[in-house]
Amino acid sequence: MKRLLAFSLAALPFPLAAADWPQFRGPDSAGTVADATIPAKPKIDWTAPLPGRGLASPIIIGKKVFVTCSSGPKQERLHVFCFDSDDGKKFWERQLKATGRTMSHPKTSIAACTPCSDGKRVFALFSSNDLAAFDLDGNLLWLRGLTVDYPNVSNSLGMASSPLVVGETLVTVIENDSESYTVGIDVKTGRNLWKLERPKAANWSSPVTWRADAKSAPVVVLQSSKGLTGVDPVTGSVLWNYNEGASTSSSSVVAQGVIYAPSNGITALSPKADGSAPERVWRSNQVNPKTISPVILDGKIFAFNSAGVLASAEIKSGDAKWKLRLTGPFSGSPVGANGRLICVNEKGLVQIVDVTAPEGALAGQLQLPLKEGSKEMVLSTPALSGKNVFIRTDSALWRLGE
Repeated sequence: MKRLLAFSLAALPFPLAAADWPQFRGPDSAGTVADATIPAKPKIDWTAPLPGRGLASPIIIGKKVFVTCSSGPKQERLHVFCFDSDDGKKFWERQLKATGRTMSHPKTSIAACTPCSDGKRVFALFSSNDLAAFDLDGNLLWLRGLTVDYPNVSNSLGMASSPLVVGETLVTVIENDSESYTVGIDVKTGRNLWKLERPKAANWSSPVTWRADAKSAPVVVLQSSKGLTGVDPVTGSVLWNYNEGASTSSSSVVAQGVIYAPSNGITALSPKADGSAPERVWRSNQVNPKTISPVILDGKIFAFNSAGVLASAEIKSGDAKWKLRLTGPFSGSPVGANGRLICVNEKGLVQIVDVTAPEGALAGQLQLPLKEGSKEMVLSTPALSGKNVFIRTDSALWRLGE
């Protein structure tokens, strides 16, 4: 009982405000938030320029929006920005120089991993495996060059897994074809709490957390080509395994104690407290997320296939409901609130889907005015806060409102 209590207290997160979007796909990495509103007919409120490219999504803590980008001939210059969410004014910018490899596929960039926050600190991870912690005012707290510590990390396409804060542990996935590992890092000092060897294969999926119920301690769910692994965030101990394979690009989503994994389509899994393999609740290939992470909203799960078709299914049974073709292609994942999904394609076309309609319906759209004559694309997932949507492109951060 004492060990369980210590585990639970150590894993408790810092309190976050209702409007915060603290990590990739927001609170609980679910892609939705109950108190947000997605406008049916969005308009551009403001635009803030960025000096470099990036796939990393913005995150929001209070009135501050944080976003990363990379610049320079070899993308060796790493940027962390903080903007005012009300008007886009820049509060601060910090620059770092990459200590690791800056190779990547031309479509991606070194600023591919979405930062995360515990409400007191911001953690920025780059594809060069450079990891920095700042307080909310931009003061550098600590810095790690993970390639210096573990030099045999190799992935010619670039890294893209986003870190995750669970209590006082920063879970950082550095999984690739060579020295593949996930490390739990002390949020206060930047030192390793634990290090876990992982399958040697390129992996761009991001970790999520699972809880048996509201009173239970969280479990970190790591995903790879081999399947899913449940890990104690305090000690790094492996709690359970699911070994039927999973996507290395789209990430799982958790709702009401069930993990919806991109495995053989979508497989709904119910982990067990005794450490045995999770029970399969259902499996369906009618909702196949391919490279884009699924989202759950209003009792249904939604995912894009490679043709830009949005499919929905019941989360309790996996039964298919409807399919809606949108204008693609898509790289960023949809996010949802108030019965709507916002989906942004690579060419900057914002599409609002009313998921309450019997067959799903396009409620509105907006074309972002991307730079003419450039190859600028939108590859990131939007962020939600209150009545606003935040989107980043290669050249700018945008806020959309009603």
